[in-house]
Amino acid sequence: MANYSLLKKRLEELEKRTWHVSAIEANLKKLTQMGIQTKVLDHKEIIKRKNEILDRVQQRAEEYEFLTHSCAKGSALAIMEEFGLGHMEIIKALSPFPGFGMMGYICGAVTGSLIALGLYFGSDNLLDYEGNGRAISAARQFIPRFEKEVGTILCPKIQEDLIFGKYMDPRGSQENFQAFQKAKGYEKCALLPGIGARIAAEIIITAMEESPSS
Repeated sequence: MANYSLLKKRLEELEKRTWHVSAIEANLKKLTQMGIQTKVLDHKEIIKRKNEILDRVQQRAEEYEFLTHSCAKGSALAIMEEFGLGHMEIIKALSPFPGFGMMGYICGAVTGSLIALGLYFGSDNLLDYEGNGRAISAARQFIPRFEKEVGTILCPKIQEDLIFGKYMDPRGSQENFQAFQKAKGYEKCALLPGIGARIAAEIIITAMEESPSS
């Protein structure tokens, strides 16, 4: 069950955070220009530095959401950058996915995290059904954990129950959008990609722990 008192405390921290915009912007520009660097993953080293990596992925997902204004991009990019997955075209393709086109459906932090999990656990071989199975198994771990931590995977419910006390539907009208910005929407909504990216990264590292030699 979601710990709303703890989550609301974290929301307050995000609302008051001093965002180092120039540093975040510089990192995003570097990723735009150079792309996501492929990595040879040292599983033993990653396992050893697990907590450090989880903290970094969470913070970057929050920062990337804040500056890109996209929970889907923020969550996916933080994981993809950390583990050297995919390319920036995938991030572009995530542009319409916060709230499923801001239509009041699945939170973009869920979508972005699932995309990253698919990149890690899936396969380039379209007939590799085991790869499909690995990705689906990761998704079946991720979604209940996110739901347990936040209370729901649906954008309107998250906004109503946790963040604003109501569904603000920021893309429903210019008036709604201005109210969302005034309510520190981008600062507060950074909570979700931080949570999602951390859970996804932990699922990846746990898989490494179970097969450290792979």
